[in-house]
Amino acid sequence: MKKEIDNKLNLKNIKPTAMRQLVLQVLTEQKTAISLPELEQKFEKADKATLYRTLKTFQEHQLIHSIEDGSGSLRYALCEDFCTCEPEHLHVHFLCNKCGKTYCMKDLPVPQPDLPNGFEFSSANFVVKGICSNCKK
Repeated sequence: MKKEIDNKLNLKNIKPTAMRQLVLQVLTEQKTAISLPELEQKFEKADKATLYRTLKTFQEHQLIHSIEDGSGSLRYALCEDFCTCEPEHLHVHFLCNKCGKTYCMKDLPVPQPDLPNGFEFSSANFVVKGICSNCKK
């Protein structure tokens, strides 16, 4: 697994430090997006600023993307290997009203709006809210 983690970091031109490897390992294991406070709980002895800088580095290199899901906390999830965070790579996110988890709906692209002349689409935040499949059971 360490080799896969290092390969992901190298593919995005990110120097593989111990903290970056550990954070990427945790992100890889997540089935849902994770907030900084949730990440902090997994690293009891890690400095909050170091974790934040690691997430920012990952985001700048398009290894992860951030999600404003309306919960009050920015959440982070892994990007697909081919992702460049351009509008055509944006996808819908789903916030479960019951458990509070945010899911990436990678097969549901964000609709491209038909903007007036002179306007250029660069980003969108598309969050659908409801009950996830785990909570419906």
